[in-house]
Amino acid sequence: MRKKDNFKLAAFLRSTILGLLVVSACFVAALRYMTEFYASPLPVSSVKNTGVIVENTAENSADNSKEAGVTNENTESMASDNTNSETEKSVFVSTLSEEELKLQPETDTNYASDIKKVSLTEDDINKLKDFSYLKSNFYIVDQRTDLLESDINVDEFLNMDLTIDKSTGGPKVLIFHTHSSEMYADSDPSKGVEEGIWGVGEELKNILENKYGIEVLHDTGRYDVVDGKNQILGAYERMEPAIRKILEQYPTIELVIDMHRDGVNEDVRLVDDVNGKTCAKIMFFNGLCRLNENGVLSDIASLPNEYLKENLALSFNLQMTANKLYPDFTRKIYINAYRYSLHMKPKSLLIEVGAQTNTKQEAKNSMEPLADVLSRVILSE
Repeated sequence: MRKKDNFKLAAFLRSTILGLLVVSACFVAALRYMTEFYASPLPVSSVKNTGVIVENTAENSADNSKEAGVTNENTESMASDNTNSETEKSVFVSTLSEEELKLQPETDTNYASDIKKVSLTEDDINKLKDFSYLKSNFYIVDQRTDLLESDINVDEFLNMDLTIDKSTGGPKVLIFHTHSSEMYADSDPSKGVEEGIWGVGEELKNILENKYGIEVLHDTGRYDVVDGKNQILGAYERMEPAIRKILEQYPTIELVIDMHRDGVNEDVRLVDDVNGKTCAKIMFFNGLCRLNENGVLSDIASLPNEYLKENLALSFNLQMTANKLYPDFTRKIYINAYRYSLHMKPKSLLIEVGAQTNTKQEAKNSMEPLADVLSRVILSE
């Protein structure tokens, strides 16, 4: 009886030990599976476009980035979690499809960051405060009007805030052309307005947006065309209602540029070499709303401009900046009698880009230095 009991006990113990071994083996296998499952990265194809952050390894991150258009995303919290593993990185899976990503602008665009006002010496300022010097070196005054010493306050102009606010959304600059049909020596008008001054305005728009991060609205209005035919007479009157409507629709616009091409004698070439490129010379233009009749200078009552001081300060600062950066790039500021398109915003500018004797490429080449000059005045703090 004792031998039989011992045999049963031994069989029980063997069964128990065997059972424990089986359970242990299953537990170890399950633990290994769970560890491998949670330690391995999710395949990118299995991650939905929800903007979630998933862990990836260095050896797989490059391949996954190519597949899903992901970008590296490193944060302090992730760095602290990965202190024991320098090979682990985090990747951000975009919420956009691959096709949508192609249509988006780059999020890390580097805009020009070294924008500073030009430095003036004490001698520079003293010269500018000499009205006779300033008038002869900065301005050409049409005989139909006159520029008075009381028109120019150098201290006020130098300290006037002409900057625009880029912190809010919406276009900040409006470019339009009262005379959009103005062409250059090699322009082909049959190919459209892109061949002339409008195409030059588009070049300036692209540079201001892509290099300086300034949103620009470029108007396509044809104000010197009536019933399909060129008609310069009355263009300013036709332009104003349309431009005022744009300014009402886009209250974020702070700077208004009316861009033209000048007309000169056929033997005149308005060019300057800037950074190895032949550029058409630029001329800033002001209207004083003041007419000289029979030797008597009087305001034109029908053409008021409450922003005359700001107009003059803007062209003054642009001319001064251009003279410092590109000494022969600009012609002298032209002063004429009338109002033109300079009365709808304080920061209004009329620019002549070369003349009919320039090529369209020379005119487009001028937009790079012009944008640089503009940025120094409207973006400097």
